Amino acid sequence: MDATGRVGVLIADDHEIMRDGLREILERSGDFEVVGHAKDGDEAVLAAGRLRPDVVIMDVFMPSKDGIEACREIVDAVPETRVLVLTAATEADTVIDAVAAGATGYLQKYSGRDRLLDTVKRVAEGEYCIPGEIASRVFAGIRAKARRTDTTELRKLTAREQEVLTLFAQGRSYAAIADIRGNRPLTVRNTIYRIQNKLGIKSKQEMVLWAVRNGLLDDVMVARRPEAGPR
Repeated sequence: MDATGRVGVLIADDHEIMRDGLREILERSGDFEVVGHAKDGDEAVLAAGRLRPDVVIMDVFMPSKDGIEACREIVDAVPETRVLVLTAATEADTVIDAVAAGATGYLQKYSGRDRLLDTVKRVAEGEYCIPGEIASRVFAGIRAKARRTDTTELRKLTAREQEVLTLFAQGRSYAAIADIRGNRPLTVRNTIYRIQNKLGIKSKQEMVLWAVRNGLLDDVMVARRPEAGPR
């Protein structure tokens, strides 16, 4: 966010009229600043690395590199930037691929202005914004598409670490997890870092996906709000 508290947004879409329309909607609200545009996936990756926006609004079907691959590269290169996939595609596989690539939001292009603004804001604040009507299918699909692992994968974590990761992936803050476990938030934060190091995971998004793939969220419909970062 800039000094005025506005969310910096990069718009990646191969249609100029779509880019211009999104810019007008976002900037008229007063809460967002469009810091750049990209007309294909390669431009999106380069612009995200240069501009380091808070949020990239990403189309899926673009020339040179699609939005899924661009999302994956942006999340790896600029982990503090969040990606909201905005597309006309309705297939569940598209949502699954977007989430697996690191997107923290998914919205269809026919959505209204207010929903767009609300979703961009929530994604910038660290929420996972996956439509409720397809959330179960998305996470079931991630499990189905993931490589099956044996119990040795879960054994990398202690029972305590598995519990903390489950609570975190459910969307609970460090403070909330600390209250549940009777710890301090600093202790929870250190546990999360230790889990990341054990699993060789770079981002909080990957932690949630790891929890899904390994069955820690089988009884949870969808993680709603993990922390955007250390507190």
